[in-house]
Amino acid sequence: MVFLLLAGCASNAPASTAGSGASTPRPTATATMAPTATPTPNFPTLSKALLTYNGHGKAVVGIAWSPDGKEMVSGSDDYTVQAWSTQTGKQVWSYNTGSYVFAVAWSPDGKEIAAGGGDGSVTLLNAATGKLIANYTGQTGFIQGLAWSPDSKRIASGSEDGTVLVRDAASGRVMVNYTGHSSAVQRIAWSPNGTDIASASYDGTVQIWNASNGQHVLTYKGNGAPVWMVAWSPDGKKIVSSTGSAGTNGPVSSGNTVKVWDATTGQTLLTYTGYGDANNIYALAWSRDSKLIASGGDDNMVRIWNATTGQTIMAYKGHTDIVWNVVWSPDGKLIASCSQDATVQIWQPQL
Repeated sequence: MVFLLLAGCASNAPASTAGSGASTPRPTATATMAPTATPTPNFPTLSKALLTYNGHGKAVVGIAWSPDGKEMVSGSDDYTVQAWSTQTGKQVWSYNTGSYVFAVAWSPDGKEIAAGGGDGSVTLLNAATGKLIANYTGQTGFIQGLAWSPDSKRIASGSEDGTVLVRDAASGRVMVNYTGHSSAVQRIAWSPNGTDIASASYDGTVQIWNASNGQHVLTYKGNGAPVWMVAWSPDGKKIVSSTGSAGTNGPVSSGNTVKVWDATTGQTLLTYTGYGDANNIYALAWSRDSKLIASGGDDNMVRIWNATTGQTIMAYKGHTDIVWNVVWSPDGKLIASCSQDATVQIWQPQL
């Protein structure tokens, strides 16, 4: 995976602009710490994939299932977005964006795919054909975070320039420009009810804010290091976030954490210790029932663990390099993971 030098965007307090006027931030809520969970010392491992996709020539950083689970879209350092069958691995189409692709997202209605890359633009593609629909510009750093609204009408993009833009997907009109972070924004997550967005940043915070007007809701500081990944539980009650860094900044060498916290209050509910503090955790995904979390990072493995107790249930060891992303299938039966080793692997967790 290739990154540009991360340049911060100075900001004294969470702020945003939506429509014609700026919103007034609410007071910052700082999360409290919770006891650390002790991981299970021994757990089963799996190393064989049901299907391995080798269509990319370089690191695969972003993946997303189609809503019906029949296809996968993947984005890579080879500049391409590729759609392919999750049953056969046969490629359906490939689109060259002309830049590194760091994030992809399939619209909930199944019609469009969004891709974010190193040139700071968001590319919208027809999910069936791979044909270009639109290319939206306006952010000056690479796009690492992408999220569709649950109704597929808006697309949010988080940038290295420290901003998150919420656009009308059909017209590209910027509806909210959130500028609350003081450094690069990595992954972002839309709340299941469509009301809020959570954005993770190198400034060491996850910030929750209203997706319609940019009003700041809550700032979580519990990770204590640059935050790479954030994921909202399907039931809307919890958020999990993890630390990490890459590219010219290098990885975070110590103090890495994975935190599960209350999405309403910001209270830390669990610290997962399955990695130790040396590993950067780049991938997080909730199971469909909000009970389990899959996580991956620079130890080349994916772990599945209980979101309430922190107990490690199993680990997947099929990759030979950094795991950049992990996603559960729509039916919750399979997991797909992508890696610096240029593969996407689909496998069945042993639960």
